[in-house]
Amino acid sequence: MSGTSLDGLDIALCDIEHHGMATRLRQVHFETVPYPETVKTAIRKVFAKQTVDLQHLCLLNPWLANLHAAWILSCLEKWGLSPEDIDLIASHGQTVYHCPGNQHGLEGFPNATLQIGDGDHLAVGTGIITISDFRQKHLAAGGEGAPLALYGDYCIFSRAGEDRIMLNMGGIANFTFLSGSLDPRAVFVTDTGPGNTLIDAAARLYLSQEFDRDAIGARQGKVNPALLEALKANDFFQAAFPRTTGPELFNLEYVQEAQIRSDTTALSPFDLLATLTRFSAVTIVEAIQQVLPTAKEKPVIYMSGGGAHNPLLTEWIREGLTSIPMRYTDGLGVSADAKEAVLFAVLANEAICGEPIPFGKAGMPAVTMGKISFPAYKPA
Repeated sequence: MSGTSLDGLDIALCDIEHHGMATRLRQVHFETVPYPETVKTAIRKVFAKQTVDLQHLCLLNPWLANLHAAWILSCLEKWGLSPEDIDLIASHGQTVYHCPGNQHGLEGFPNATLQIGDGDHLAVGTGIITISDFRQKHLAAGGEGAPLALYGDYCIFSRAGEDRIMLNMGGIANFTFLSGSLDPRAVFVTDTGPGNTLIDAAARLYLSQEFDRDAIGARQGKVNPALLEALKANDFFQAAFPRTTGPELFNLEYVQEAQIRSDTTALSPFDLLATLTRFSAVTIVEAIQQVLPTAKEKPVIYMSGGGAHNPLLTEWIREGLTSIPMRYTDGLGVSADAKEAVLFAVLANEAICGEPIPFGKAGMPAVTMGKISFPAYKPA
């Protein structure tokens, strides 16, 4: 898994038995291979941009897959394993553009999303059957290609008698509501808006850091109410669930436009970081508050993703949801950093041996997802 934060490739080794609600998963190993600056620079030339160099995009597709293949083989060697020990690779690929209809607004065109890192190159490069390009089936069946978390969350994190909210804070934040009734029709998922993407972008621009480590920058600033309200003034936050978004909307240009509207262009970098952190926290809290009346019991929130390591972000979320227990997915046997990679392993397992789950009012199509790529034929 490589997310919109572009921090690196998350590689999880999972031991999975059965499928659907009978799924039993054990996280065996996990490692994040950091993207070198050369890789980040190459991806950012096309990432979330409407106008790109098509040759560069075309070359990135196999180039990135070959890099991912090499890093997977390196991890296997480190873990004392060979490709023959692995049944499947589940590859999310690298999202370069997410374009739901409510964002592009072009009549006659469907929801769309694009991930690169070709599955055939991964399969040939590693010698392992690869399941990839999960989001296209979701689109074809009427979804927006995201968030896909509920398909894995439901299988491995549902618990009878306990309503749960699985909150993932990557570049974009999303959550899955899991009903203690285990009824898939009571499950739903949505993006809430920015998680780390705006905070990280501001940290790169003003602090020359990849992210605001331990919220040190944000803690030196003060939240600006006028800018906060301008940031929240977008139709996305009034759209019905499920809704999806990405850095195509929430980027530095979005922030700069909000600063102009709120007359806050002279804001200090620290005040800006504080306000952006508050923006993520408030929009997460407000989205979760919308689903609380549907819970029969007080739900438990389980956090994951890079944002779970931001102490100020999590502090403000706790303050906004004071009556709700908040924990980390580590307590469920899946580390907060590995969760997204683990969920795609579940999706690959479902693609091979599962059945569509009828999520009903979740607004998510009942499909299994992923395309199968076989390694190159090697004669005996």
